[in-house]
Amino acid sequence: MISPNDGHESSTSPIITSNTVSRVFAPGGWLQEILGLEHRPQQEKMAKAVSRFMDADQPLIFEAGTGVGKSLAYLIPAIIRSIETKRPCVISTNTIALQEQVKFKDLPICRTLFSKVPELEKYVNFKSTILVGKGNYLCSTRLANSNKNQGELFPNEELDELHRITAWAETTKTGLRQELTPLPNPEIWEAVNAEGSACNRRNCSPETCPYQKAKAEMRKAQLVIVNHSLLFALLNSGGVSHGGKGILLPDDFLVIDEAHTTAEVATEHFGARISSYGLDRQLKALFNPKRNSGIVRKLAYKQHLQAIIDAQDAAQEFFGYLAATFLEKRSIVRISEEGWCVPTLNKPLKIVVEIMDTILSKVEDGPLLDELKDHRARIHSYYAGVRRFIDLAEEDHVHWLEKSGRKGQIVTLRTAPVDIAPYLREELFNKEISVTLTSATLSIAHDMAPMLKKIGADHEEARSEDSPFDYENNTRVYVASDIPQPSKDNAMLAMDTLIDYIRYCVSKVQGGTLVLFTSYSDLRKAQNALEEDFRCMGKTLFAQGAGLSRSEITNAFKEARNGVLFGTDSFWTGVDVPGPALSQVIVTRLPFDVPTHPIPEAKSEKIKEAGGNPFAELNLPEALIKFRQGIGRLIRSKIDRGLITVLDSRILHKSYGRQFLQSLPKTKFIRITQSDRDDRFCDIELTPAALQRRPPRH
Repeated sequence: MISPNDGHESSTSPIITSNTVSRVFAPGGWLQEILGLEHRPQQEKMAKAVSRFMDADQPLIFEAGTGVGKSLAYLIPAIIRSIETKRPCVISTNTIALQEQVKFKDLPICRTLFSKVPELEKYVNFKSTILVGKGNYLCSTRLANSNKNQGELFPNEELDELHRITAWAETTKTGLRQELTPLPNPEIWEAVNAEGSACNRRNCSPETCPYQKAKAEMRKAQLVIVNHSLLFALLNSGGVSHGGKGILLPDDFLVIDEAHTTAEVATEHFGARISSYGLDRQLKALFNPKRNSGIVRKLAYKQHLQAIIDAQDAAQEFFGYLAATFLEKRSIVRISEEGWCVPTLNKPLKIVVEIMDTILSKVEDGPLLDELKDHRARIHSYYAGVRRFIDLAEEDHVHWLEKSGRKGQIVTLRTAPVDIAPYLREELFNKEISVTLTSATLSIAHDMAPMLKKIGADHEEARSEDSPFDYENNTRVYVASDIPQPSKDNAMLAMDTLIDYIRYCVSKVQGGTLVLFTSYSDLRKAQNALEEDFRCMGKTLFAQGAGLSRSEITNAFKEARNGVLFGTDSFWTGVDVPGPALSQVIVTRLPFDVPTHPIPEAKSEKIKEAGGNPFAELNLPEALIKFRQGIGRLIRSKIDRGLITVLDSRILHKSYGRQFLQSLPKTKFIRITQSDRDDRFCDIELTPAALQRRPPRH
């Protein structure tokens, strides 16, 4: 991981940016006058609130509906405050793609504004940088060491790949693995990337080492743009390590965009993950008997090499036992009883740690010693992690086993906090530092309390501004009231009815349709039944899991203009397709997660133990947020128009359905059935006046 802990010059003297921010966002203000952007009262209110709480170094949670313009509402105050106080601002987004959007789309708008307003000229030269995980960067020192010792580290058949990376290193501007096509061999890249202490300012220069260059740029930047995974991985590994005030950087302040994912991403990174694949690669990096290669091959005695081989065999037997005993019929199994297995791997790993200590004592100071120290630290981490997992030592964590890989051959030990709120409260909200969290979907039926409790921000200030978009005139909402609920007796009828509705609704809409599923099984059944029908309609079907990445599928769907996109899970969030290319969102089922995964299971148990209701406190709130995210894919700009069609009659017949109806972007909807839909269902390709002539019936 990149470790952003080298000091910035800081100033703690207070600075009030509110007046400047007000002049930017006011009616007729600089944003409107100079850049010609429309004035948005909601954006103005958000920007003012953000600047006040940044000035006060206090947390703020702000829900900004789609179209508010939240990026500029936090970026402009952040840049001004950073330059005035000489404090860095960390901006965290949900994905690498959104990092790039901030860097290459939003920040140029800020720079253009600053360059055209004399009062803002002192901010025009702000510096920003994107950070990704440390293992994504090439390290010149480790590359040189790998070339120097290639005979010991790699078999002959892998030397061509090392030479390819070496040639690329002479021309690359970023040193990021994503820039190399095809992507580098993982085992070779592991030996030359910047992960580990061998890549340091003593061994590497910013002029020659891509990672050190990235760190140097970070030390000069006012805005450091990370993604949530990197943010919480760094926080879990220590954050600010020099005892000063700060979250990631000394004396920094933080903005978390797309904050509705905060709890889930943090939970993922505040636990442990120990895989059979990772341990095997680490042990073979020390010595691989089949290839007769490895970093300690020439440094260790024969009996030491045999002990490393014994540890490899012990690891294979240990994880093989777990797979055969616990994962034969299931891919995920929770572990909760002490004494669940014999710790046969502990001693072999401990012996390898002791061998590394012996080798380290004989190596002179330099890059090789740093490399060996890293290997020793990783082996010790595996040893301690396996031991703690077997002992179920993390009392506030849930423990489970899972298998993955194409053939299910990788076994991983996993832990995660049952309740992430105390961790986030400690890492984010108890630091007396400005932390701004924002998203379009933080509330449930206009109530933000559940989200605040979930992220440990119960006592922090929360504000919200609704979307400025005209949902009343630019959307129409349909709810099918006659689709039967699946059961053992009528599962086939329910699926057939669902498929019939999807076929019908797609045929009636001129533009593109996003169909959101809650299971791959339903998606595949609908895909098989409807692909030919859509082809006859002249509409291309794009289905998740067909070999393309999420971004590739979305881009192809966008270019098709009238395609149909079938997606589950990740497609409920983040899809941004403005215009007619997305004219309808169909929700096939209300997005309740089946609580079979160990994390929601453990959370449910904790709620029950406290006398609560897991459905009301856990399942329903998460489903409502996901539902809002899903239907929020439809309207992405002021001129967008379209349909929302819900094909789950529980929204009408269950008591909790009222909260889903309250989450719709407009209060009125049209009920349809198979018998009357021809009279009620029509496309949104109508003028606002025409919409008013056909008032929907509640």
